[in-house]
Amino acid sequence: MSDTPKFTVIDRRKIKAEEEQENQPRPAEPVSAPQEPVSEPAAPSSGPRLVVNEHKPAPPAEEDLPQVPTAKESRDQKAAYDASAQRIEDMVRAQNPAVGAQPPVGFEHLVQQFYVSAMIQMGAGTQEGQRPRVDILGARMTIDLLGVLQEKTRGNLSESEKTTLETVLFDVRMAFLELTSMISLQAMQPPPPPPGKR
Repeated sequence: MSDTPKFTVIDRRKIKAEEEQENQPRPAEPVSAPQEPVSEPAAPSSGPRLVVNEHKPAPPAEEDLPQVPTAKESRDQKAAYDASAQRIEDMVRAQNPAVGAQPPVGFEHLVQQFYVSAMIQMGAGTQEGQRPRVDILGARMTIDLLGVLQEKTRGNLSESEKTTLETVLFDVRMAFLELTSMISLQAMQPPPPPPGKR
């Protein structure tokens, strides 16, 4: 009797692949087509195989997509929106006569909105004495959205708009770099000892 234990290694990947092949639906064969002799498939090798999953997500069905409004519906909706916005502005000016008419919203306002969002997500604007709340992943997404905006509007901006976007993007990226450097330094420091133990 040998001291070496006897055991068998079973490659479960091979069994799984064979099960998947057996469970896959087979295409229907045409009845009128002449039958050719089917050769036996070669025995699978005992080594590991690369299994490629070729399943791609199906595009959404037409009934799942929202219905696109007609040109008339879009015009009517825009007119109703403008009238509602004007009523709100009139009410604000009636309460505060010193407030003038608001300037129309432009590209700079969009860039400014992204800038403010990114800075708040990085903890700017926190009141003194309060701990800043940082949403570093949200800030990264907002900064990346500014990058997408820059890429998609390239060659289509005035000099003023281009300068505003480049300046804002530079500022928020620098703030992000400073913040992530501080986070990295804090992560490398050992945790403080628990209270009462020194």
